[in-house]
Amino acid sequence: MNISRRGLWAAGAGLALGGRASAAEEKKRIRLAVSTYSYWHFRTEKYPIEKVIEHAARLGFEGVEILHRQMASETPEYIANLKQLAFRHGLSFPMLSIHQDFVSPKEEERAKHIAHTRHCIELAAQLGCGAIRLNSGRWKTIPSFNDLMKVKGNEPPLAGYAESDAVKWCVDSIRECLPWSQKYGVMMALENHWGLTTKTETLLEIWRAVNSPWLGINMDTGNFPGEPYPEIEKLAPHATIVQAKTYYGGGEWYTLNLDYPRIAATLRKAGFGGWVSLEMEGKEAPEGAVEKSLAVLRSAFA
Repeated sequence: MNISRRGLWAAGAGLALGGRASAAEEKKRIRLAVSTYSYWHFRTEKYPIEKVIEHAARLGFEGVEILHRQMASETPEYIANLKQLAFRHGLSFPMLSIHQDFVSPKEEERAKHIAHTRHCIELAAQLGCGAIRLNSGRWKTIPSFNDLMKVKGNEPPLAGYAESDAVKWCVDSIRECLPWSQKYGVMMALENHWGLTTKTETLLEIWRAVNSPWLGINMDTGNFPGEPYPEIEKLAPHATIVQAKTYYGGGEWYTLNLDYPRIAATLRKAGFGGWVSLEMEGKEAPEGAVEKSLAVLRSAFA
């Protein structure tokens, strides 16, 4: 068959402009992961991460987000086995979700959490994760997390302190971790988690004050105390990764009916093209609820 170079170029251009996405659009393709948290909500015996990987692969996810507290071990052998299992199933580990808390007037307490964050950055690098989920922390004037959920994260400061103090502690603590992020090539992604960053404005204040390419934003669709969509619009242009909540069987703490086609449209408009990680937070058995959740996300983000 005799086809000119011009003909070949035209055929390629037709593919780019017609039935498939252009190169620029391919770069913006959103990838779906599932958090191991979707299978374990701290209330029962830990659900093995190995089983999550195998189930995620069967359903067709592209990645698995690992909850640090769900790991059975931190030994090199355990980490190597998780990596091998994920590779054999064609899965990535986009993020390691950790727990730490920088909201404390005690310097030694903040130093403990800085050291933990640095350790988790190194651990994420061993796992091959591109990011760690970062919390700001909270005042702990409402000791019970269940009680904190009843007031939707609206926790008063410690006596004698103001929100500006906590913001400074967070900014300074995160800056102490930046050299580790840069050294190991692992971003920190600050989440709108219950606590200081419950308010979108405070989250953005901390992020802007740190002002580093190694600090991104993890936008959790289910962690807004009021109407979520205006807050999602504020965070979408800055989101590094997104956690998408579902609540099959009723939520462990609350239940939301989130409009994922609307959320997906907001993220596309903002130019988001990273990972969306499912956090199924309902009481229904995870295997079935995760599968239904994936269908919702596929439909919205296709």
